[in-house]
Amino acid sequence: MHISDILAAMPLDRACAEPLFRQLYGQVRDAILRGTLRPGMQLPPTREFCRLLGVSRQTVLNAYDQLMAEGYLSGSVGKGTFVSAHLPVAVRDNAPASEGLLRPLSARGEEYAGAMAYVRYHEGKLRAFRASMPGVDLFRFDTWSRLEARRWRRPDYHLGYSDPAGYLPLRELLCVYLRASRGVNCTPDQIVITSGSQQALFLLSQLLLAPGDGVWIESPGYQGASAPLFAASAKVCTVPVDAEGMDVDYAARRYPDAKMVLATPSHQLPLGVTMSLQRRLALLRWAAANKAWIVEDDYDSEYRYTGPPLASLQSLDRAGCTIYVGTLSKVLFPGLRLGYVVAPPALVEPLVRAKAVVDRHSPIIPQMVMADFMAGGHFGRHIKRTRDAYAERREALLSAIGSELDDELVCGPSDAGLDLCVQFRQPRDEAAVVREALAKGIELRPLSYYANRAATPECAVGPGLLLGFAAIPPAEIRHGVDVLASVLRRTR
Repeated sequence: MHISDILAAMPLDRACAEPLFRQLYGQVRDAILRGTLRPGMQLPPTREFCRLLGVSRQTVLNAYDQLMAEGYLSGSVGKGTFVSAHLPVAVRDNAPASEGLLRPLSARGEEYAGAMAYVRYHEGKLRAFRASMPGVDLFRFDTWSRLEARRWRRPDYHLGYSDPAGYLPLRELLCVYLRASRGVNCTPDQIVITSGSQQALFLLSQLLLAPGDGVWIESPGYQGASAPLFAASAKVCTVPVDAEGMDVDYAARRYPDAKMVLATPSHQLPLGVTMSLQRRLALLRWAAANKAWIVEDDYDSEYRYTGPPLASLQSLDRAGCTIYVGTLSKVLFPGLRLGYVVAPPALVEPLVRAKAVVDRHSPIIPQMVMADFMAGGHFGRHIKRTRDAYAERREALLSAIGSELDDELVCGPSDAGLDLCVQFRQPRDEAAVVREALAKGIELRPLSYYANRAATPECAVGPGLLLGFAAIPPAEIRHGVDVLASVLRRTR
């Protein structure tokens, strides 16, 4: 193709806010980098170029000047303008650059990129029965906005780079709260603020596990919890869950050399069970004897409806092997992305240094506002308000199932958490039920979703659903149960 044809075909958008000379500069530069305009080629005089494109001469002059300043073009008055001869010849490739990686991902990169492939994200508007979602309709955003605005009106030195461990006043308030509500033994110096509990699990996996190290993990269980383990190339050792929680005896027999346990003793997702005291003590004895870490994920322990929250596993630990992980995002609103780790003293400094590598520190303004929210008593009132509201919504769901679906569903434990596990009384195709329900406007999560991809046959759980109730007002819950009843009767 003649150079005049190449230049005449360059698209310029006169309706675009970007100046024409910048568009022309970009088109010529890209043609040089692609190899369409090759080193040594002579460009037409500016007046001829103007006629080719229907633009002013000043537009072409400005584009030429920019290209010359950056080294793409060379020339002088009377000799003409050329593509710089010293530029390397571009390698032409028939495949567009977007169609593949320059080279394959590393093995570690493949593990990272695939680790969250099985985790689903909430999509679309809120509807019954969205799982593991707090009731954001109950949050006092006006109070939060006022506290945040006050911080922005009075910026201070905290708006620079901050302590990777997190905002100290927030850590101090969390320490008081955790000691009082969960019996956690800690000082503020043992608390590290993270960008959600997911980052906490990632940092601990990277710090404490070598490739191939075994980790006990509940199955069925939260898919996002095992993702950091796969990313760390750990050996995921799935452990069945029964009415007493994680089967510690099974795990100790089958995986005696494991280096870490990831457990949810207060409330297991999705089955809703609580680990018995006997198993808690057995787990602590095993971990102490084998010098293994226990990561206690206490993701929604605030919400217990038949009594006060249970004491944490960490409060029973006398060997210093338990690392307590919690989240504020699940209590307030998921977009907050604030979590925390309570680490044994010797682990704190390595954890803080690792946190600094990942993101230097979590955003400081949300931490400051959270501290103000707690100091003003708003956090405690929010917990009480939401616990009462969730209890009402839970009762609406249980009552509706009892009256409409007692012949179809068996309810699991319901004394804690944001969701209710139900299993089918008759054989069902989970996928068909979920698909039919979505078509009718309700959102269901099948229990099969929570099966770990490394699960052993002993970890199998019967077909069923996880129904979220915390985010859904009672009237919508009752309507959702009516819809679910019609779906189940149609898909028998």
